Amino acid sequence: MTAQGPQKTRDPYEVLGLTAKATADEIKKAYRKLVRTSHPDLHPDDAAAEARFKAISTAYDLLKDPETRARFDAGEIDAHGAERPQRQYYRDFADAPDNVYQQRHGGGPEFDPSDLFAEILRNRGRTGGGFGFDRAGDEGFGGGFGGRGRAAAGADAQYRLEVPFLDAARGSETRITLPDGKGIAVKIPAGTQDGQTLRLRGKGGPGYGGGPAGDALITVSVLDHPVFKREDDDIVLTLPITFDEAILGGKVTVPTIDGPVGLTIPAGASSGRVMRLRGRGLVRKGQKTKGDQRVELKVVVPKEPDAELRDFLTGWREAHAFDPRQDLMKGAEK
Repeated sequence: MTAQGPQKTRDPYEVLGLTAKATADEIKKAYRKLVRTSHPDLHPDDAAAEARFKAISTAYDLLKDPETRARFDAGEIDAHGAERPQRQYYRDFADAPDNVYQQRHGGGPEFDPSDLFAEILRNRGRTGGGFGFDRAGDEGFGGGFGGRGRAAAGADAQYRLEVPFLDAARGSETRITLPDGKGIAVKIPAGTQDGQTLRLRGKGGPGYGGGPAGDALITVSVLDHPVFKREDDDIVLTLPITFDEAILGGKVTVPTIDGPVGLTIPAGASSGRVMRLRGRGLVRKGQKTKGDQRVELKVVVPKEPDAELRDFLTGWREAHAFDPRQDLMKGAEK
C-alpha cells in the first residue's frame, strides 16, 4: 500500500468535480467515486493515476473538515491548507496612535532611515536577539552577535491511507511506501475512526540547523463493509430471520467483528426489533471496555410459499381477527 505525499493542486472543488455549494455528503461521495477510478493500486497501467489520486486526496483532506473548508472559502488558507500572508502596508498604520515610526521619527523631512535601523538593533540587543553568524560563517538570527543559527524542526508531511473496515475495528498493522521509496510499518489501533489522523514521530521532512525531523501525519479513510456499520462505539447489523423464527423464536448464529456468536430470538419477534450483544462493539477510546453490537431483526418470507403453508395461512386468517394496523389508524384520526 502506498501513502501519497503533498503536491501542487488546483482548486479543491474543481478537482472533485463540485462547486463551493456542495454538501459534506456530496464531497464524500465524489471522493470515493474518484478514488475507484484513480487509485494507483487499482490502475497499475495508468501512468497518470498516481498524480490524479494525489490531487483528489489533497482536495478531500481540505474540504472534509468544516473548519479548514471555511477558512479556504474565506481565503485564509490556500489549496494546500497553508496560511495566506496578510498583506499590510505602512500606510495601513500611519494614523494609528501607537505608530512607532510616527511617534519617534514623525516620517517628516528630518527622518533618517539609519536612525530607524539603529533603533531596531538596539531593541534586538535589549531582548537578546540579533543578527548572528554560525561557525561556518552563515548568517543567522539567534543568540545575539556571534551566536549560532537557530535549529528548526522539519515540516510535517501529510498522507492518506485507506483501511478495510475490519482492520480498523480490530486493529492491525500495515506497511506503506513513502514517496521517497522507503517502506514503513503503520500500526492501526483498534477502533480507529474514519478521518482519524495517526502521527509517526520523526517521519516527516528533515530538520534545519540540527533540529529534529518533522512528523508524518496519516489520515485514515475507513472503507465501507457490506454487513457491519459503525455508530459511535457500537456495531450495527441487520439480521434476516425466517417467518417461523419470528413466530416461534429460536437460537440463531450472528456474525460479529470478532467472529460468530449465538443469539436467542424471542417468540413473537417483529421486524425492526433491536437486540443488543453486550461488549461486541468497538474499543472505547482511552478505555479497555467495548461498545455493543445492535442487531435489528428483519423478517424475510419465502418468495414462493409452498401450497401447505399457503393453505395453513388462509385458514388461519379466516379464524383469527388480527389487525397490526389498528392502533396506527386510530392515532392518525387524533
